[in-house]
Amino acid sequence: MDINEWWGLVERAREAAGDRADDRDPPDDPLPGALTDVLAALEPERIAAFAVTAVDVTRSAYRRPLWNAAYLIEGGCGDDGFMDFRDGLALLGRETFTRAVADPDSLAGLPVVIRMSRGESGWIGYESLNTPTAEAYGRLRGETASLDAAVEAALRDRIHPADPAGESWDAEDADAAHRHLPRLAALFLD
Repeated sequence: MDINEWWGLVERAREAAGDRADDRDPPDDPLPGALTDVLAALEPERIAAFAVTAVDVTRSAYRRPLWNAAYLIEGGCGDDGFMDFRDGLALLGRETFTRAVADPDSLAGLPVVIRMSRGESGWIGYESLNTPTAEAYGRLRGETASLDAAVEAALRDRIHPADPAGESWDAEDADAAHRHLPRLAALFLD
């Protein structure tokens, strides 16, 4: 699937979710359901292509500086948490995602991050982009095993990096956080 089409589908779901598209915290979060509905309007093969492109998108964010930003924002962030963070970041839309991958400190300007820094409700992470994809596919086909097989086949020859890209520093080192992520450090450490 063309990357522009992929982001366009995410944007259509964000538009359907309206002003609640930027926070995964509420129990009645409308965005996953909106994305499921958008995807269910596609042919099953296109849904599988969306799932494959989602892997490519989130892998592009497999970067140590972004992981350290997630660590600050979430008060800790392991492997699974960083996968969820990247999936949720993709749901924030292309502009926010691209900016955050290039400059993780830009996340400090997001209202949801500001709320989180105050100890208020809010969350960026989303457990898995696979969920709305599988739900949409299941609506059309009545099963998801063929989706799993198609995605696995498409990704079979792709190499997942063993380690995140980018400069690494100790995420718990306040001085390093202030040097590398000054806006986020001001929100979460000061």
